[in-house]
Amino acid sequence: MSIRLIQPEGWAPAKGYANGIAARGTQIFVGGQIGWNAQQQFETDDFIEQVHQTLRNVADVLRAAGAGPEHMVRMTWYVIDRVEYNARLKELGGVYRDVMGKNFPAMT
Repeated sequence: MSIRLIQPEGWAPAKGYANGIAARGTQIFVGGQIGWNAQQQFETDDFIEQVHQTLRNVADVLRAAGAGPEHMVRMTWYVIDRVEYNARLKELGGVYRDVMGKNFPAMT
């Protein structure tokens, strides 16, 4: 797969995401993943641990299709507690990098 980051001239660099990505290759559409395990059971109520599990689920789907986190070009997050999200950004970044590595796709 060929991936090229899009960075408009004069824009400040994006931090933790890409402003745009151009990609060529097989498209894999990952369904909405949540923080439960492979048996569809929640193991924790903790926000960060649920995010960690969600990202592992995304990576598992990608691997099952012959891809990996480094091939992700778009990601949408739905978070219901903005206060906790903002308060735990450092931890969130840690679990993100643990699963997704240094790939920062276009994100909303």
